[in-house]
Amino acid sequence: MDTLSQFRDEFETEYQTTKKFFEAYPESKNDYAPHEKSMKLMPLATHISEIFGWPDTILKTSELDFATGGFQPKHLSTKEDLLNTLDENFKSAQYALENAKEQDLNDTWALKNNGEEVAKWTKYGSIRHALNQITHHRAQLGVYYRLNDIPLPGSYGPSADH
Repeated sequence: MDTLSQFRDEFETEYQTTKKFFEAYPESKNDYAPHEKSMKLMPLATHISEIFGWPDTILKTSELDFATGGFQPKHLSTKEDLLNTLDENFKSAQYALENAKEQDLNDTWALKNNGEEVAKWTKYGSIRHALNQITHHRAQLGVYYRLNDIPLPGSYGPSADH
């Protein structure tokens, strides 16, 4: 089985769907959140765009420590920045997946916080988790759009709006 080419295809599909959502992004709603415990709209969309870069990080490293690894979420403010970040991260993921070897997927990768392991998977499982996170958070974004009467693009077929 050629897992890496399947991942490239899946990321391409998720990229195209996410791009439609971002093209509908309402800049006037950057600070919208449906609840005080919810992420605001722009940080949520930014997070989705950043997840597209995870395969590159996963394939190049053995772990990411949020406290000591130097990762800082980007602070975007425009739809253009959002689309550009999505494009950059998608391209880096595709490049990483094109240049990886199947056996690389067997190595382990961990998320840590100040040295404490939060989660650990094979690199295959880590990339699979990234795809799941994209789908999960994009669905969350769709709820935000619906609550603001923003027409939803179709994801895996038509939506009630398209």
